[in-house]
Amino acid sequence: QVQLVESGGGLVQPGGSLRLSCAASGFIFSWYVLSWHRQAPGKERELVGRITVAGGRLTYADSVKGRFTISRDDAKNTVYLQMNSLKPADTAVYYCNAVGPSGQGYWGQGTQVTVSS
Repeated sequence: QVQLVESGGGLVQPGGSLRLSCAASGFIFSWYVLSWHRQAPGKERELVGRITVAGGRLTYADSVKGRFTISRDDAKNTVYLQMNSLKPADTAVYYCNAVGPSGQGYWGQGTQVTVSS
């Protein structure tokens, strides 16, 4: 059974940091392109960052470049999103996504991040 389980969300003050984790099971993790997406109330889900197989290429949304870092640990079947200098505009539900070599994709259930003073 495929599972992606996000954790690490919460309430943080502007300028603070959080690290999100997404633990995967049920598929060959190292074969998959991994990404983080977010969806704020009333807005469409958007890509935050993507990391290719073996971490060969990183892609970020312009709004998070220089503040967020995506990484993966294939030995732990986990993908991370380190978020620094958080802003209220970063408030959203954050989802991890995995896409395999045949195009098959999986989503986690999401974790809430709220940036507020």
